[in-house]
Amino acid sequence: MDPITAAALAALAGSLGSEAGRQAWQGLTALVRRPFGRGAAQGAEDEGTPRVSSGELEVAALEGDPADPMRAQALATALGVRAALDGEFRVLLDEWWQRTQDGSRGGDVVNSITGGTQNGPVLQGRDFSGLTFDMTRAADMTRAADITRAAETPDRE
Repeated sequence: MDPITAAALAALAGSLGSEAGRQAWQGLTALVRRPFGRGAAQGAEDEGTPRVSSGELEVAALEGDPADPMRAQALATALGVRAALDGEFRVLLDEWWQRTQDGSRGGDVVNSITGGTQNGPVLQGRDFSGLTFDMTRAADMTRAADITRAAETPDRE
């Protein structure tokens, strides 16, 4: 599993204004609310074993202040520890993370052209592939202009 960084979690929490961000965050929230899997070492404090966070408090804290890097790091740590102790959670977290990364590649597109005159083709869109531009016309026009200038300039011999 690729580690989920604090920076990635902070960016995700900051993107809650978009539909994709909300869906990804809801997926994470639902995931951390799941009970620990069987055999997970969630020890109780009275047994002398430190309690392991499910991540719920950290998710809520980061959602409340997405710009706080300490909250993002706390959530990343809680997710990493829980994934190390709970194999089922680790698999589900990895699947969620892959879906989130795939979804971030398919977001909204904003195209902008500013300043000056564009000489040549300008495309606006996303994920272009297999494009071919036939620039022979522009090259032919440049050669024609050069020939015209040469014809208009008298020879100086």
